[in-house]
Amino acid sequence: MKVILIGDSGHARVIADNVISNGDTVIARLDDKYTELEKRNDCWYGPSSSVHELIRDEQAKVIIAIGANAIRRKIVDKLNLSDEQYATIIHKDALVSPSAKLGHGTVVMPGVIVNAAATVGSHVILNTRLVIEHDCLIGDYAHVSPGAMITGGVTVGDGVHIGAGATVIPTKTIGAWSTIGAGSVVIDNIEAQSTAVGVPARVIKTADQTVSTTNRKV
Repeated sequence: MKVILIGDSGHARVIADNVISNGDTVIARLDDKYTELEKRNDCWYGPSSSVHELIRDEQAKVIIAIGANAIRRKIVDKLNLSDEQYATIIHKDALVSPSAKLGHGTVVMPGVIVNAAATVGSHVILNTRLVIEHDCLIGDYAHVSPGAMITGGVTVGDGVHIGAGATVIPTKTIGAWSTIGAGSVVIDNIEAQSTAVGVPARVIKTADQTVSTTNRKV
């Protein structure tokens, strides 16, 4: 498979390694820091607007290789590609259950485990050595960071960012566009657009306010 990366930074380099691990080829790295499309060492570099031309000429698939969830969604909306024009990249050292479902544009990094009947949305980042347990639902544009443990039956909303090493206990729900701090342990449902940190995780910020943290155990 030929793959076009949208984004050319550290995260894009990691995704490029994933692509290569499967014997596929990165044929372009597109980023708006470039003004013109040019080919160097058998790879195209240019602005993201070049993607439509390259898809047509090279018969390639696309990955949005940008870590920030909101920016990833913005670019998907801007490019207006069909779902089928996006690749789903699974590193050869990841373990994904045959009964799990992965959306278009999603990337699964090395050492990841996705267990039975889990459903992962589109344009999701499942980062290194995390676990998505059975029957979980991970929404579009989410990013689950390295080493996180999402236990059985958890629902993670669209755009959620779960920090490195965080744990979510079974059947809990994390509302859309929330952030869970690194190393946190989520034992309660988290409302949408909240930031929660600590052990156990406590909400310190919501969409419209900062929550008092007086005497909060972290």
